[in-house]
Amino acid sequence: MIWKALPGTEVSISEVGMGTWNYRGGIDPLRAGFEAGALFVDTAESYGSETVVGKALKGIRESVFVASKVSPSHFRFGDLLQSADESLRRLGLDYIDLYQLHEPRRGIPMEETMMAMEKLVDDGKIRFIGVSNFSVSQLKKAQSAMRKHRIVANQVRYNLTDRTIETDLLPYCKTQQVLVIAYSPLGRELTRIFDCDPKGVLSQVAREAGKTVAQVAINWCLRKENVVAIPKGNSVSHVLDNCGASDWRLSSEQIQTLELNVWFRRRTRAETLVREMMPRALEPLIRESIRRLPAGLRRQFR
Repeated sequence: MIWKALPGTEVSISEVGMGTWNYRGGIDPLRAGFEAGALFVDTAESYGSETVVGKALKGIRESVFVASKVSPSHFRFGDLLQSADESLRRLGLDYIDLYQLHEPRRGIPMEETMMAMEKLVDDGKIRFIGVSNFSVSQLKKAQSAMRKHRIVANQVRYNLTDRTIETDLLPYCKTQQVLVIAYSPLGRELTRIFDCDPKGVLSQVAREAGKTVAQVAINWCLRKENVVAIPKGNSVSHVLDNCGASDWRLSSEQIQTLELNVWFRRRTRAETLVREMMPRALEPLIRESIRRLPAGLRRQFR
């Protein structure tokens, strides 16, 4: 497993970690991932997976970099402190390595939110502060609200078919020493990436590299020095397959083949705004509707 530095700190983390959104695999896949070197796990208070993550950490907590997230509805000072305490209780931990704002929230002063985050660092309940789903302008606003500490990571969607962050966020994070944590590196599901690969180049590159398609797709994300990835696996075999995305690199020719042939999009600010304003309750319905479309139409929603 290759390890990458958490910028501006003396800490390094495994470049392949484990995400736990919609996770239902139990303890065994997580333990298998830890044993395979994926010593970085990400959860959130809204995922419902903090308890199982905590159980999987028993006996090895000091070896694992643990990240969690606070929901936007809890960005008020007192609410955020309470949410952190409740996450610590569910995880069974004394501290969280990386605590992240789950997504931007309008209507609550960023200074109030960051004051709470910095207090958590000062109190020893968290080690580092991060954000998630923040654009460049939102990240700048969050950075300007910091008084003692700094933002070390931004967790965002990044994969072969969604390269939105390459336009400005990825280079900005690099210059600002902010680690990019790529969630959904295999898309919401791997079939969505296959939808955007009409020539079958993913399978072709996988055969050339002697790797699986999933490993190739994740490794493509890891080609950037300031990017780590947190794919999800609900079984031991899937987690181990994901871990096999590290400790090697695609050639420049293979990267070019993928980037020239796999269909992708970079979302506009207007599209991103619509997604931010969409009621969360509608998301499952929309995902299922997209799933039922023919592949040629599905790729328009990647």
